[in-house]
Amino acid sequence: MGIVESKGLILFVKNHKEKDQLVKIFTESAGKQMFYVRGIHRKNNPLKAAVMPYTKATYIGAFHTEGLSFLNAAKYITPFQQIQQDIVLAAHATYLLNLADAAIEDHVYDPQLFHFLEQAMTLIDEKKDAEIITNIFEIQLMQRFGVRLHFQDCVVCHKRTGKFDFSSAYSGILCTEHMHLDSHRYHADPRAIHFLRLFHQIEYTQIQTITLNPETKQAIRQVLDELYDEYIGIKLKSKTFLDKLATWYPMDGPSTN
Repeated sequence: MGIVESKGLILFVKNHKEKDQLVKIFTESAGKQMFYVRGIHRKNNPLKAAVMPYTKATYIGAFHTEGLSFLNAAKYITPFQQIQQDIVLAAHATYLLNLADAAIEDHVYDPQLFHFLEQAMTLIDEKKDAEIITNIFEIQLMQRFGVRLHFQDCVVCHKRTGKFDFSSAYSGILCTEHMHLDSHRYHADPRAIHFLRLFHQIEYTQIQTITLNPETKQAIRQVLDELYDEYIGIKLKSKTFLDKLATWYPMDGPSTN
């Protein structure tokens, strides 16, 4: 592709040899690229700030459609400073970065996912509710894994109001009048289904109006874990760490809903 300039988000950084690094960047214009960065550990390397974890920038280099790409320069370097300084925020951000990395192949052009991830990282860095941001990202990202679940209305009668439960047999939700059709449905907390229906189609600009108590958050977490276990089947170390962290540093929410 020659020398290319693109916005990008650092996905992860891995030391290579004594002074070099392999840096995976989700670029807006060329998808995920693995860059070989020479001499990054040398003193005063101008790229050092641009390839720090939890950073976005405009990256300039040789972007290749196969194999390694090479980074020449960067500008408009913006670290997510709050994420870099907070272990809980960093855990959520790492999980989202790992999910995005797992959801699409390298070199696949996907500006919509790039901007969705950028929005999520920005909101976490602004200390908005990281759990809600993560839940929205998870439920909407399932489509990138080829999973399309029906949350809009009851799969059978298309009723849109009332209580619902999720049915694997129907790959969607059932209203109270049709829950009997699947005895193996999730038997989930109706509040969790209510908010997952909302999260399935909400935009991040709308989350300012959502407040959840810890019990509702836990119910949502349980359903999402079941959905990911059943339909996605990936086991990310960052998710395991995030789950452990939740027991060490519970994120208290307001006592509403």
